[in-house]
Amino acid sequence: MVPSRPLLNACRAAKLPLASLQFQPIQLLHTTRGVWVHPTPLDKAEAVAPHPHPASKEPEAHSTHIGTHPKLSGDPNSPWRELEKKSDDKETQQRRDYVLRHPVYLPEELQVDQTHRELQTVRDRLAYTLVQVMRRGFDTATKYSDVGDMTEKQWLNRIVFLETVAGVPGMVAAMQRHLRSLRLLRRDNGWVHTLLEEAENERMHLLTFMKMKQPSIPFRAMVLLTQGVFFNLFFASYMLSPRTCHRFVGYLEEEAVHTYTSCLRDMESPESSIYHWRNKPAPDIAKEYWKLDDNATMVDVIKVVRADEAEHRDVNHTLASIKPDDPNPF
Repeated sequence: MVPSRPLLNACRAAKLPLASLQFQPIQLLHTTRGVWVHPTPLDKAEAVAPHPHPASKEPEAHSTHIGTHPKLSGDPNSPWRELEKKSDDKETQQRRDYVLRHPVYLPEELQVDQTHRELQTVRDRLAYTLVQVMRRGFDTATKYSDVGDMTEKQWLNRIVFLETVAGVPGMVAAMQRHLRSLRLLRRDNGWVHTLLEEAENERMHLLTFMKMKQPSIPFRAMVLLTQGVFFNLFFASYMLSPRTCHRFVGYLEEEAVHTYTSCLRDMESPESSIYHWRNKPAPDIAKEYWKLDDNATMVDVIKVVRADEAEHRDVNHTLASIKPDDPNPF
């Protein structure tokens, strides 16, 4: 087998005689520092022993390396950790953000209005009716009330369960749009990115409130059952009518905005069981995700979550009003 030019250069740099090596086909692995050439001698000891060489020097910045690719080593992130240590930006080191791009709100953007899109078509009426049926069943299961007599446990049950459901539509829609793009051999016009961000955003809501609640086994069983049913129903529905599904999500997010507005109202009432949330520190995951101040409280968390739901409301109502092949306006 004739070794490739990168492999020849690598061996010369390491002062290894080609005659003493038995090569297998090389594996080229790409990193941020170029190509990692990974030759595999069948007997490393035999290859190196006849021609000992001085201790290896530190490789130059742009040289070709022989060795294990970072993702195959014990610590796959070690090269990037070294780069982080060299960074002069302490704020960047302390608050790394590995999630998708998402809104970070100004104070004036947290003033959210409760809006409702008027029913205009049969598609709208069908979607709204389904949301109302789900809402009534959900209210009964979580003992929801608008008059301010819910306990802290009931609020957490409702919010956590709501977010386990709300994170499904974005992922299902993004998956179907992705597969459709592959199947039809054409671009998606930007819908996938928006839908994936929505799904992750809802999951971050869930992870935030999970810092305040440890679900019981029956609660987890209910989440598992609901997700299994809802995922498959939404998947089949999206194949039949994507616009109806987006309208459904738009109306569902209207109800979510209503729920979080009621939560904020209860937090301002001294008689409420969640009045103490006003002074409860925000979880660290929320501070990092929404770039909140270090002294942020649960009031700030509820406000940014409500703003997210309002954005999802408007996005899905817009997607439901355009054709599936139209460019994503967001």
